Amino acid sequence: MLGLAAFTGGASAGPHERDPYESFNRKVFAFNTALDDYALRPVAVVYRDYVPDFADKAVTNFFNNLRDVPTLANEILQLKHVEAARTTARIIFNTIYGVGGLIDVGTFFELQGSKEDFGQTLNMYGVPQGPYVMLPLFGPATASDAAGKVADAFIDPLYGLTDEVKFGLAGLKAVDVRADIIPAENLVVGDRYTFVRGAYLQARDFAIMDGKVESDPFLDDDFDDELDDYE
Repeated sequence: MLGLAAFTGGASAGPHERDPYESFNRKVFAFNTALDDYALRPVAVVYRDYVPDFADKAVTNFFNNLRDVPTLANEILQLKHVEAARTTARIIFNTIYGVGGLIDVGTFFELQGSKEDFGQTLNMYGVPQGPYVMLPLFGPATASDAAGKVADAFIDPLYGLTDEVKFGLAGLKAVDVRADIIPAENLVVGDRYTFVRGAYLQARDFAIMDGKVESDPFLDDDFDDELDDYE
């Protein structure tokens, strides 16, 4: 999402093997940052200040319930039958008993949510992640993740809605996500572009490997230097 890309930064210490297009990516990063500074973040601040916590939580739950649909499809494609059964139960419980997903009934019944996307499905079947890219509006991704976003969009329940409703809900989701990460802005240290790249790659590797990551790309290369400088 744009919110994750909403940080500025200068030049990094050197080339990154997973970011061969860094010069171009930084330009997109600057565009995303400007758009966030002048449009998305101000709205998110107002949203965070004036929307009651219960309503904010209900909005987040609603979009998480929608997200479970492409997750279920990708769990089936990845042959994760146990996870697919749990996600199916979550969707049923949250949609019916959770008033269309506004209440997370599934978690109450220990049906924990997960997130699988088509990019992860591609990686499971041997497609490499590819280079790191910064997408306009959507922020950091890898090549396979970017391709997966397109496929997942066709599975998203919002896809079949009218354009007015679809774009309205997409805007609300962007504001909700951006508002939720405002407190995390204080965690950024050093070069912000490098920080966001390291955080994204770590999270992506963790998701693809289902938590079984042998090396930590977040602390590899130039990111550990950023932390040393901060300390």
